[in-house]
Amino acid sequence: MANELFDPLYGADRVAGVLDGGAWIAALLEVELALTNAATDAGIVDEHDADAVEPAFGAIRVGPAELGAEAVEGGNPVIPLVRRLRAAVEKVRDGAGRAVHPGATSQDVMDTALVLLTRRAGSRVVEDLRGSADAAAALATAHRDTPCAARTLGQQALPTTFGAVAASWCSGLDRAAARLAGLLGELPVQFGGAAGTLAASYPHGPAVADGLAARLGLAPQGVPWHTERTRIGELAGALGVAAGACAKPATDVVLLSGTELGEVSEAAPGDSSSMPHKRNPIAAVTARASARRAPGLVATLLASMEQEHQRAAGAWHAEWVTLADLLRASSGAASRLRACLEGLAVHPDAMARNLALAAGDHDAPHHAGDLVDRVLAGRVR
Repeated sequence: MANELFDPLYGADRVAGVLDGGAWIAALLEVELALTNAATDAGIVDEHDADAVEPAFGAIRVGPAELGAEAVEGGNPVIPLVRRLRAAVEKVRDGAGRAVHPGATSQDVMDTALVLLTRRAGSRVVEDLRGSADAAAALATAHRDTPCAARTLGQQALPTTFGAVAASWCSGLDRAAARLAGLLGELPVQFGGAAGTLAASYPHGPAVADGLAARLGLAPQGVPWHTERTRIGELAGALGVAAGACAKPATDVVLLSGTELGEVSEAAPGDSSSMPHKRNPIAAVTARASARRAPGLVATLLASMEQEHQRAAGAWHAEWVTLADLLRASSGAASRLRACLEGLAVHPDAMARNLALAAGDHDAPHHAGDLVDRVLAGRVR
Protein backbone atom coordinates (compact mmCIF):
# COMPACT_ATOMS: atom_id res chain seq x y z
CA MET A 1 0.00 0.00 0.00
CA ALA A 2 1.07 3.60 -0.58
CA ASN A 3 3.25 5.03 2.16
CA GLU A 4 4.64 8.54 1.89
CA LEU A 5 7.38 7.80 4.43
CA PHE A 6 8.79 4.70 2.78
CA ASP A 7 7.87 4.99 -0.92
CA PRO A 8 10.92 7.12 -1.87
CA LEU A 9 13.26 4.87 0.10
CA TYR A 10 12.01 1.72 -1.61
CA GLY A 11 11.71 3.37 -5.03
CA ALA A 12 7.94 2.85 -5.13
CA ASP A 13 7.39 6.57 -5.66
CA ARG A 14 7.96 5.93 -9.37
CA VAL A 15 4.52 4.33 -9.62
CA ALA A 16 2.73 5.55 -6.48
CA GLY A 17 0.89 8.31 -8.32
CA VAL A 18 -0.56 5.98 -10.95
CA LEU A 19 -1.74 3.38 -8.44
CA ASP A 20 -3.29 5.44 -5.66
CA GLY A 21 -6.98 5.86 -4.89
CA GLY A 22 -7.35 8.94 -7.04
CA ALA A 23 -5.80 7.13 -10.01
CA TRP A 24 -8.23 4.26 -9.48
CA ILE A 25 -11.25 6.56 -9.54
CA ALA A 26 -9.97 8.33 -12.66
CA ALA A 27 -9.47 4.97 -14.40
CA LEU A 28 -12.94 3.77 -13.45
CA LEU A 29 -14.44 6.97 -14.88
CA GLU A 30 -12.34 6.60 -18.02
CA VAL A 31 -13.64 3.08 -18.56
CA GLU A 32 -17.28 4.05 -17.95
CA LEU A 33 -17.07 6.95 -20.40
CA ALA A 34 -15.40 4.81 -23.06
CA LEU A 35 -18.04 2.12 -22.51
CA THR A 36 -20.87 4.58 -23.08
CA ASN A 37 -19.24 5.78 -26.29
CA ALA A 38 -18.52 2.25 -27.53
CA ALA A 39 -22.11 1.23 -26.83
CA THR A 40 -23.33 4.33 -28.67
CA ASP A 41 -21.21 3.40 -31.68
CA ALA A 42 -22.81 -0.07 -31.62
CA GLY A 43 -26.31 1.41 -31.50
CA ILE A 44 -27.14 0.26 -27.96
CA VAL A 45 -27.16 3.73 -26.41
CA ASP A 46 -29.08 6.71 -27.80
CA GLU A 47 -26.75 9.48 -28.97
CA HIS A 48 -28.72 12.19 -27.15
CA ASP A 49 -28.44 10.24 -23.90
CA ALA A 50 -24.76 9.70 -24.52
CA ASP A 51 -24.23 13.45 -24.98
CA ALA A 52 -25.28 13.96 -21.36
CA VAL A 53 -22.70 11.57 -19.98
CA GLU A 54 -19.37 13.36 -20.40
CA PRO A 55 -20.41 16.71 -18.87
CA ALA A 56 -22.02 14.86 -15.96
CA PHE A 57 -18.86 12.80 -15.41
CA GLY A 58 -16.80 15.97 -15.33
CA ALA A 59 -18.90 17.24 -12.44
CA ILE A 60 -18.36 14.16 -10.28
CA ARG A 61 -16.43 14.97 -7.10
CA VAL A 62 -15.77 11.96 -4.90
CA GLY A 63 -12.61 11.06 -3.04
CA PRO A 64 -11.10 7.61 -2.36
CA ALA A 65 -12.09 7.59 1.31
CA GLU A 66 -15.71 8.46 0.57
CA LEU A 67 -16.08 6.01 -2.30
CA GLY A 68 -14.24 3.34 -0.33
CA ALA A 69 -16.71 3.64 2.52
CA GLU A 70 -19.61 3.37 0.09
CA ALA A 71 -18.03 0.30 -1.54
CA VAL A 72 -18.26 -1.81 1.61
CA GLU A 73 -21.87 -2.80 1.09
CA GLY A 74 -21.47 -4.16 -2.45
CA GLY A 75 -17.88 -5.32 -2.23
CA ASN A 76 -16.38 -3.09 -4.92
CA PRO A 77 -16.26 0.65 -5.70
CA VAL A 78 -17.95 0.38 -9.10
CA ILE A 79 -21.41 -0.14 -7.60
CA PRO A 80 -21.58 3.16 -5.68
CA LEU A 81 -19.73 5.00 -8.44
CA VAL A 82 -22.27 3.93 -11.07
CA ARG A 83 -25.06 5.00 -8.75
CA ARG A 84 -23.49 8.44 -8.47
CA LEU A 85 -22.87 8.65 -12.21
CA ARG A 86 -26.43 7.78 -13.15
CA ALA A 87 -27.78 10.36 -10.75
CA ALA A 88 -25.48 13.02 -12.21
CA VAL A 89 -26.44 12.16 -15.79
CA GLU A 90 -30.16 12.27 -14.94
CA LYS A 91 -29.67 15.87 -13.80
CA VAL A 92 -28.33 16.74 -17.24
CA ARG A 93 -30.97 14.87 -19.22
CA ASP A 94 -33.98 13.05 -17.88
CA GLY A 95 -33.81 9.32 -18.63
CA ALA A 96 -30.18 9.45 -19.79
CA GLY A 97 -28.96 7.45 -16.81
CA ARG A 98 -29.46 4.32 -18.90
CA ALA A 99 -26.44 5.44 -20.96
CA VAL A 100 -24.19 4.72 -17.98
CA HIS A 101 -22.70 1.23 -17.57
CA PRO A 102 -24.62 -0.28 -20.54
CA GLY A 103 -24.50 -4.06 -20.67
CA ALA A 104 -21.69 -4.24 -18.12
CA THR A 105 -21.09 -5.78 -14.72
CA SER A 106 -18.88 -4.35 -12.00
CA GLN A 107 -16.06 -6.76 -12.80
CA ASP A 108 -15.89 -5.50 -16.37
CA VAL A 109 -15.10 -2.01 -15.17
CA MET A 110 -12.82 -3.07 -12.31
CA ASP A 111 -10.77 -5.43 -14.47
CA THR A 112 -10.44 -2.94 -17.31
CA ALA A 113 -9.41 -0.16 -14.93
CA LEU A 114 -6.89 -2.52 -13.33
CA VAL A 115 -5.47 -3.27 -16.77
CA LEU A 116 -5.14 0.45 -17.53
CA LEU A 117 -3.34 1.14 -14.25
CA THR A 118 -1.15 -1.93 -14.66
CA ARG A 119 -0.04 -0.87 -18.12
CA ARG A 120 0.78 2.64 -16.91
CA ALA A 121 2.71 1.50 -13.86
CA GLY A 122 4.23 -1.44 -15.72
CA SER A 123 5.63 0.80 -18.44
CA ARG A 124 7.66 2.57 -15.76
CA VAL A 125 8.96 -0.73 -14.47
CA VAL A 126 10.04 -1.65 -18.00
CA GLU A 127 11.65 1.76 -18.44
CA ASP A 128 13.74 1.29 -15.30
CA LEU A 129 14.61 -2.31 -16.18
CA ARG A 130 15.91 -1.10 -19.53
CA GLY A 131 17.74 1.77 -17.87
CA SER A 132 19.37 -0.69 -15.49
CA ALA A 133 20.27 -2.98 -18.38
CA ASP A 134 21.79 -0.07 -20.30
CA ALA A 135 23.86 0.87 -17.26
CA ALA A 136 25.02 -2.73 -16.93
CA ALA A 137 25.89 -2.78 -20.65
CA ALA A 138 27.94 0.40 -20.25
CA LEU A 139 29.84 -1.20 -17.36
CA ALA A 140 30.40 -4.33 -19.44
CA THR A 141 31.80 -2.27 -22.31
CA ALA A 142 34.04 -0.16 -20.10
CA HIS A 143 35.38 -3.16 -18.20
CA ARG A 144 35.38 -5.81 -20.90
CA ASP A 145 38.99 -6.67 -20.09
CA THR A 146 39.20 -5.63 -16.44
CA PRO A 147 40.33 -8.78 -14.57
CA CYS A 148 38.57 -9.77 -11.39
CA ALA A 149 37.94 -12.92 -9.45
CA ALA A 150 34.99 -15.11 -10.29
CA ARG A 151 33.55 -16.53 -7.10
CA THR A 152 31.66 -19.77 -6.60
CA LEU A 153 30.15 -20.85 -3.29
CA GLY A 154 31.60 -17.73 -1.72
CA GLN A 155 35.19 -18.60 -2.67
CA GLN A 156 37.49 -17.37 -5.43
CA ALA A 157 37.34 -19.69 -8.43
CA LEU A 158 38.97 -18.64 -11.73
CA PRO A 159 39.71 -15.16 -13.10
CA THR A 160 37.00 -13.47 -15.12
CA THR A 161 36.43 -9.85 -16.09
CA PHE A 162 34.13 -7.36 -14.47
CA GLY A 163 32.74 -6.79 -17.95
CA ALA A 164 31.56 -10.41 -18.04
CA VAL A 165 29.92 -9.99 -14.64
CA ALA A 166 28.09 -6.86 -15.77
CA ALA A 167 27.13 -8.47 -19.09
CA SER A 168 25.42 -11.25 -17.18
CA TRP A 169 23.43 -8.65 -15.25
CA CYS A 170 22.50 -6.98 -18.53
CA SER A 171 21.31 -10.23 -20.07
CA GLY A 172 18.93 -11.03 -17.23
CA LEU A 173 17.54 -7.49 -17.07
CA ASP A 174 16.97 -7.40 -20.84
CA ARG A 175 15.09 -10.70 -20.73
CA ALA A 176 12.92 -9.57 -17.85
CA ALA A 177 12.12 -6.25 -19.54
CA ALA A 178 11.24 -7.86 -22.86
CA ARG A 179 8.95 -10.44 -21.26
CA LEU A 180 7.16 -7.88 -19.10
CA ALA A 181 6.74 -5.43 -21.98
CA GLY A 182 5.24 -8.17 -24.14
CA LEU A 183 2.70 -9.18 -21.52
CA LEU A 184 1.72 -5.58 -20.81
CA GLY A 185 1.00 -5.07 -24.48
CA GLU A 186 -1.25 -8.14 -24.54
CA LEU A 187 -3.44 -7.14 -21.58
CA PRO A 188 -7.02 -7.00 -22.86
CA VAL A 189 -10.23 -5.20 -22.10
CA GLN A 190 -12.87 -6.97 -20.03
CA PHE A 191 -16.53 -6.94 -21.10
CA GLY A 192 -18.84 -9.84 -20.43
CA GLY A 193 -21.87 -8.60 -18.55
CA ALA A 194 -23.43 -10.19 -15.48
CA ALA A 195 -22.41 -13.80 -16.10
CA GLY A 196 -19.84 -13.35 -18.85
CA THR A 197 -22.33 -14.20 -21.61
CA LEU A 198 -22.79 -10.72 -23.12
CA ALA A 199 -26.53 -11.32 -22.83
CA ALA A 200 -27.37 -7.76 -21.82
CA SER A 201 -25.83 -6.37 -24.99
CA TYR A 202 -26.86 -9.16 -27.40
CA PRO A 203 -26.20 -9.26 -30.32
CA HIS A 204 -23.82 -6.32 -30.13
CA GLY A 205 -21.67 -7.48 -27.22
CA PRO A 206 -18.54 -8.40 -29.22
CA ALA A 207 -18.71 -5.10 -31.11
CA VAL A 208 -18.99 -3.15 -27.85
CA ALA A 209 -16.07 -5.10 -26.36
CA ASP A 210 -13.88 -4.42 -29.39
CA GLY A 211 -14.91 -0.78 -29.50
CA LEU A 212 -14.12 -0.37 -25.81
CA ALA A 213 -10.70 -1.92 -26.35
CA ALA A 214 -9.99 0.38 -29.27
CA ARG A 215 -11.04 3.50 -27.36
CA LEU A 216 -8.82 2.60 -24.41
CA GLY A 217 -5.87 1.38 -26.45
CA LEU A 218 -6.11 -2.15 -25.04
CA ALA A 219 -5.94 -5.55 -26.69
CA PRO A 220 -9.25 -7.17 -27.66
CA GLN A 221 -10.44 -9.82 -25.23
CA GLY A 222 -11.56 -12.57 -27.56
CA VAL A 223 -13.94 -13.89 -24.92
CA PRO A 224 -14.64 -12.56 -21.40
CA TRP A 225 -12.09 -13.72 -18.82
CA HIS A 226 -13.94 -13.10 -15.56
CA THR A 227 -12.67 -16.27 -13.90
CA GLU A 228 -10.03 -17.29 -16.46
CA ARG A 229 -7.06 -15.53 -14.87
CA THR A 230 -4.06 -16.85 -16.79
CA ARG A 231 -3.18 -13.33 -17.91
CA ILE A 232 -2.98 -12.15 -14.31
CA GLY A 233 -0.91 -15.20 -13.41
CA GLU A 234 1.50 -14.62 -16.30
CA LEU A 235 1.80 -10.97 -15.38
CA ALA A 236 2.50 -11.84 -11.75
CA GLY A 237 5.23 -14.22 -12.83
CA ALA A 238 6.83 -11.63 -15.12
CA LEU A 239 6.82 -8.99 -12.39
CA GLY A 240 8.32 -11.49 -9.96
CA VAL A 241 11.02 -12.41 -12.46
CA ALA A 242 11.72 -8.72 -13.04
CA ALA A 243 12.21 -8.21 -9.31
CA GLY A 244 14.50 -11.23 -9.19
CA ALA A 245 16.51 -9.97 -12.16
CA CYS A 246 17.09 -6.77 -10.18
CA ALA A 247 17.93 -8.59 -6.96
CA LYS A 248 20.84 -10.47 -8.56
CA PRO A 249 23.06 -7.47 -9.48
CA ALA A 250 21.96 -5.64 -6.34
CA THR A 251 23.20 -8.56 -4.26
CA ASP A 252 26.50 -8.64 -6.14
CA VAL A 253 26.99 -4.92 -5.56
CA VAL A 254 26.35 -5.30 -1.83
CA LEU A 255 28.91 -8.10 -1.61
CA LEU A 256 31.52 -6.44 -3.83
CA SER A 257 31.17 -3.22 -1.82
CA GLY A 258 32.22 -4.93 1.40
CA THR A 259 35.23 -3.48 3.19
CA GLU A 260 37.31 -6.62 2.64
CA LEU A 261 36.69 -6.57 -1.14
CA GLY A 262 36.07 -2.93 -2.03
CA GLU A 263 35.78 -3.70 -5.72
CA VAL A 264 32.82 -1.39 -6.41
CA SER A 265 31.10 1.51 -4.67
CA GLU A 266 27.96 3.51 -5.27
CA ALA A 267 28.19 7.11 -6.38
CA ALA A 268 26.05 8.31 -3.47
CA PRO A 269 26.57 5.83 -0.65
CA GLY A 270 24.53 6.06 2.49
CA ASP A 271 25.91 6.81 5.91
CA SER A 272 25.27 5.41 9.37
CA SER A 273 23.67 7.11 12.36
CA SER A 274 26.34 5.70 14.68
CA MET A 275 29.37 4.81 12.52
CA PRO A 276 30.59 7.80 10.47
CA HIS A 277 33.20 5.74 8.64
CA LYS A 278 30.58 3.63 6.83
CA ARG A 279 29.62 4.11 3.18
CA ASN A 280 26.70 1.79 2.63
CA PRO A 281 25.45 0.69 -0.84
CA ILE A 282 21.96 1.90 -0.02
CA ALA A 283 20.52 1.88 -3.54
CA ALA A 284 21.46 -1.79 -3.90
CA VAL A 285 20.22 -2.56 -0.40
CA THR A 286 16.81 -1.01 -1.00
CA ALA A 287 16.56 -2.65 -4.44
CA ARG A 288 16.98 -5.97 -2.66
CA ALA A 289 14.43 -4.97 -0.03
CA SER A 290 11.82 -4.18 -2.67
CA ALA A 291 12.57 -7.33 -4.66
CA ARG A 292 12.25 -9.49 -1.56
CA ARG A 293 8.57 -8.55 -1.22
CA ALA A 294 7.71 -9.82 -4.69
CA PRO A 295 7.62 -13.63 -4.30
CA GLY A 296 4.91 -13.60 -1.63
CA LEU A 297 2.77 -11.25 -3.72
CA VAL A 298 3.28 -13.45 -6.78
CA ALA A 299 2.17 -16.46 -4.74
CA THR A 300 -1.02 -14.70 -3.67
CA LEU A 301 -1.91 -13.86 -7.26
CA LEU A 302 -1.21 -17.40 -8.45
CA ALA A 303 -3.32 -18.80 -5.62
CA SER A 304 -6.11 -16.43 -6.65
CA MET A 305 -6.34 -18.04 -10.08
CA GLU A 306 -8.56 -20.73 -8.55
CA GLN A 307 -11.95 -19.06 -8.99
CA GLU A 308 -15.46 -20.42 -8.66
CA HIS A 309 -17.77 -20.80 -11.64
CA GLN A 310 -18.43 -17.45 -13.40
CA ARG A 311 -17.60 -15.03 -10.55
CA ALA A 312 -15.02 -15.50 -7.83
CA ALA A 313 -15.99 -15.12 -4.19
CA GLY A 314 -12.92 -13.42 -2.76
CA ALA A 315 -10.09 -14.50 -5.06
CA TRP A 316 -10.87 -11.76 -7.57
CA HIS A 317 -11.14 -9.19 -4.82
CA ALA A 318 -7.71 -10.22 -3.52
CA GLU A 319 -6.08 -9.29 -6.81
CA TRP A 320 -6.60 -5.53 -6.77
CA VAL A 321 -4.35 -4.49 -3.91
CA THR A 322 -1.97 -7.43 -4.37
CA LEU A 323 -1.20 -6.63 -7.99
CA ALA A 324 -0.74 -2.96 -7.15
CA ASP A 325 1.68 -3.90 -4.37
CA LEU A 326 3.57 -6.21 -6.72
CA LEU A 327 3.90 -3.41 -9.26
CA ARG A 328 5.22 -1.16 -6.49
CA ALA A 329 7.72 -3.78 -5.32
CA SER A 330 9.00 -4.53 -8.82
CA SER A 331 9.15 -0.86 -9.68
CA GLY A 332 11.06 -0.13 -6.50
CA ALA A 333 13.58 -2.85 -7.26
CA ALA A 334 14.11 -1.62 -10.81
CA SER A 335 14.32 2.08 -10.01
CA ARG A 336 16.70 1.63 -7.07
CA LEU A 337 18.90 -0.73 -9.08
CA ARG A 338 19.02 1.80 -11.90
CA ALA A 339 20.24 4.45 -9.45
CA CYS A 340 22.83 1.99 -8.19
CA LEU A 341 24.24 0.93 -11.56
CA GLU A 342 24.15 4.29 -13.33
CA GLY A 343 26.54 5.72 -10.75
CA LEU A 344 28.54 2.60 -9.90
CA ALA A 345 32.27 3.18 -9.44
CA VAL A 346 34.52 0.24 -10.29
CA HIS A 347 37.92 -0.19 -8.59
CA PRO A 348 40.27 -2.26 -10.81
CA ASP A 349 43.16 -1.97 -8.34
CA ALA A 350 41.11 -3.69 -5.64
CA MET A 351 40.07 -6.34 -8.15
CA ALA A 352 43.69 -7.00 -9.06
CA ARG A 353 44.70 -7.12 -5.40
CA ASN A 354 42.01 -9.64 -4.56
CA LEU A 355 42.71 -11.69 -7.67
CA ALA A 356 46.35 -12.06 -6.62
CA LEU A 357 45.24 -13.91 -3.48
CA ALA A 358 44.48 -17.08 -5.47
CA ALA A 359 46.11 -18.80 -8.42
CA GLY A 360 44.08 -19.47 -11.54
CA ASP A 361 43.96 -19.69 -15.34
CA HIS A 362 45.03 -16.21 -16.37
CA ASP A 363 43.76 -16.71 -19.91
CA ALA A 364 40.22 -16.76 -18.56
CA PRO A 365 39.76 -12.97 -18.71
CA HIS A 366 40.31 -13.03 -22.48
CA HIS A 367 37.63 -15.65 -22.92
CA ALA A 368 35.37 -13.66 -20.62
CA GLY A 369 35.78 -10.63 -22.86
CA ASP A 370 34.50 -12.67 -25.77
CA LEU A 371 31.39 -13.45 -23.75
CA VAL A 372 30.84 -9.74 -23.20
CA ASP A 373 30.90 -9.14 -26.94
CA ARG A 374 28.38 -11.91 -27.51
CA VAL A 375 25.95 -10.60 -24.91
CA LEU A 376 26.10 -6.99 -26.07
CA ALA A 377 25.81 -7.91 -29.73
CA GLY A 378 22.72 -10.01 -29.06
CA ARG A 379 20.75 -7.43 -27.06
CA VAL A 380 17.12 -7.17 -28.17
CA ARG A 381 15.27 -3.99 -27.19
